[in-house]
Amino acid sequence: MAGFHKYKSKKENIEPFASSERPIPRCCSVATMAEAADGLIDSLMATARMLVSLTARSLAQLDANVTLPQYRALVILAGSGPQRIVDLAGELSVQPSTATRMCDRLARKGFVTREVRPDDRRVAWVVLKPAGRELVGVMMQRRRAYIEELVGSVTLPDPAGLAAALRALASAAGELPEAEWQANWRVQPTAR
Repeated sequence: MAGFHKYKSKKENIEPFASSERPIPRCCSVATMAEAADGLIDSLMATARMLVSLTARSLAQLDANVTLPQYRALVILAGSGPQRIVDLAGELSVQPSTATRMCDRLARKGFVTREVRPDDRRVAWVVLKPAGRELVGVMMQRRRAYIEELVGSVTLPDPAGLAAALRALASAAGELPEAEWQANWRVQPTAR
């Protein structure tokens, strides 16, 4: 899990329950539980590949000339508001110099701007411009429509359980809940 600074370490995940609180499945053997966990991880890996492929295809169809890492930066800015380069680099798990070059490219394409605060001109803030906000919005609409179609094409035995599990995984990864992300995307904050 190196490189994913938002995730808890394995040790932190081992001791979250007191012995009386720990849910004890009584349905199956340890081997069966391990196989189920492997199946879940394999399914999540396939889902992640599908979602990355969907994003890449949608970007290509829009002919936006934006790479996946650049798009991820735009999504972070849309959901979290203006960021210092160093903070954006941390969110992207890249070096600040890499984030600077990425933001320079996004600025040349008209998706972001760099602003300085009057009280501290040493710090540059990256701010999403209307064109960047529009690109993120169009991409989110396309992805949502495709995912709605995909979900409608399968029968899920426990849709509420699946939704709860996916929310828990997103939260563990440091992602905002969808409603909160949508609310942040609609309001364009200014540089702090």
